[in-house]
Amino acid sequence: MSLNGTYENELAFQADRRRATVEFIKIVSDLWYDKSIELVLFRNQLIDKNVSEILNLHEYAGEFVGKPISIFDSVEIAQAIKQLDIPPAKLDIGKLTYEFHLEDQKYGNATAFVADKLKGASKYEGIKPKDVILYGFGRIGRLVARELMTKTGKGSQMRLRAIVTRGKVDQTVLEKRASLLRNDSVHGDFSGTVIADAKNSALIINGTTVNIISANNPEDIDYTKYGIKNALVIDNTGVFRDKEALGRHLKSKGVDKVLLTAPGKGVPNIVHGVNHLDYDPEKVDIFSAASCTTNAITPVLKAVEDTLGVKHGHIETIHAYTNDQNLVDNFHDKYRRGRAAGLNMVITETGAGSAVTKALPSMDGKLTSNAIRVPVPNGSLAILNLELEKETSLDGINTILKKYALEGDLVEQIKYELSDELVSSDIVGISAPAIYDSKATIVRADGKNALLYIWYDNEYGYSHQVIRLAKYISKVRRYTYY
Repeated sequence: MSLNGTYENELAFQADRRRATVEFIKIVSDLWYDKSIELVLFRNQLIDKNVSEILNLHEYAGEFVGKPISIFDSVEIAQAIKQLDIPPAKLDIGKLTYEFHLEDQKYGNATAFVADKLKGASKYEGIKPKDVILYGFGRIGRLVARELMTKTGKGSQMRLRAIVTRGKVDQTVLEKRASLLRNDSVHGDFSGTVIADAKNSALIINGTTVNIISANNPEDIDYTKYGIKNALVIDNTGVFRDKEALGRHLKSKGVDKVLLTAPGKGVPNIVHGVNHLDYDPEKVDIFSAASCTTNAITPVLKAVEDTLGVKHGHIETIHAYTNDQNLVDNFHDKYRRGRAAGLNMVITETGAGSAVTKALPSMDGKLTSNAIRVPVPNGSLAILNLELEKETSLDGINTILKKYALEGDLVEQIKYELSDELVSSDIVGISAPAIYDSKATIVRADGKNALLYIWYDNEYGYSHQVIRLAKYISKVRRYTYY
């Protein structure tokens, strides 16, 4: 065949792939909006993704499992899912497609395969939607709002009903709030609509009313006036940090659960996927989602502790600068943080080492930690220097982390990164709280010491952990197949 003929064949194949991807996008949307069934591809979101993004995710999926994952296969599996009567669910089509290839001799067709794999869904109880209130509207609050409103669907899980802020609520303030939600210097534009409604003191987000409430004290608010009942308050102000202060939310009419988006005192500190099942939402009313760094390192530490054992270790966090630092040199209560954040690397303390033990008690007394704030606005890196109980190798520890990223209780928490060209801007927008850099791992010659590099989007990845925990607290977790 001539070179020109080969090129023409390549063009034709790419056209077929893209047409199949368009069909796939329609099935993904139909399943989500008609049946509240969310499809993901090895935990990567598919809703609102374009053709090129979905094809790129398939390339990653194939490299991840070491076997091609074709868009044509995904369409076949998605069509089979659509034909079945399945309750609201979150299904990993990458895992299903991979398993179908391994077991295709056992089943006559994709529908029979999917029906067998998802038969447990029929026993799944229905869920009752939960009203959500965001108390505070800063970096984490706005990202949580974006995700909640993007994934509202038919409203069968969590419904954002109100946002509480300080100060007056008028047209100017609402427009400013709306603008900050629409446009973000780090995370880009919101893929939805936001309209300021001064008459009703609300933001209309994707056509849905979200009340903007001004209050100085949590207990002063009567949420039932807004039709809100038995709500979960997600406190992202950073003002209330202990059980007594957070308990003030429970004095408000219409609230029955509270979730803090920071480490808390006297309340359970949760890293979803690691220790959330230790606390029953029927018996506990106030939770903490710990910190972004704790959520990044704890899943990986659990994987290593459970398989190799950890004698002791040190965690060094290379962290993006945060709003509590100064833009230019000025006085600050803490040492070094008074210097210009955009111009300096700043050594500071972190409680991540000790915070890990609240979610993973076996690490008590084994870890030290420190942090360096660096001149990037988002995207951080934790370096774990671990002395191991059992000997391992580079391939050995990578195999362990890849297995945890592929199956088990931490698949939402650990992303296994394959690229040897990864830099901090590449991890912005990744929903996993821990991105394991397999190409950077170092294992000492005797196999008893390992240096692990864990990237994390300290805003976006953490916000997704907050939402995962919020769903558990609200008892709106759907049937899942990962």
